[in-house]
Amino acid sequence: MQKFILTEVTKEYFGITLHQIKATRSFEDVKEGDLGGWVQKEDNLAQVSGNAWVSGNAQVSGNAQVSGNARVYGDARVYGDARVSGNAWVSGNARVYGDARVSGDARVSGDAQVYGDAQVSSRKHIAWFSSVGSESGTLTAYMTKEETIEITRGCFQGSIDKFEAAVLNRHGDSQYGEAYLVLIQYIRIRFRGVVVETEGESE
Repeated sequence: MQKFILTEVTKEYFGITLHQIKATRSFEDVKEGDLGGWVQKEDNLAQVSGNAWVSGNAQVSGNAQVSGNARVYGDARVYGDARVSGNAWVSGNARVYGDARVSGDARVSGDAQVYGDAQVSSRKHIAWFSSVGSESGTLTAYMTKEETIEITRGCFQGSIDKFEAAVLNRHGDSQYGEAYLVLIQYIRIRFRGVVVETEGESE
């Protein structure tokens, strides 16, 4: 039995028409008739199996899919070919896109950005830090499918080694440079020994 419909309430987001969803049956904390978040098409949210739901101002678009018991809420955005599944939560102003996979009991929130070949299936596969650098932005570190640490910070996306080189090039031995280098060292320690499971494997 289907659990939601696309309502006629729509909004445009960068040229994409998003539809607000409405629950057609009750499940978990969602009641029949509840209005949810926004999806581009029905395929963005699992319709029959699981208790996945999109709520608040959250948006799911493109070929992105939310399934299992996953929740996307707040002002979060999931798009591109991203997948959010299992018991994962994406919330706040977080962005999950590209070919990123967020699953298991992973939590992505705040201003975190997860994209590229990210494989986040556990809380140990991701960390983010706010008020970082000269622009006081958010730095996100996560594991990729190749079991490497990737960093996103502002316009930068790449390996932790490339990020360290970029920091040294831009900030040198300034206070920002020193702070970044300490954070990089912490991230390397934090992710030491972390293994990435392929999709479908349990932890």
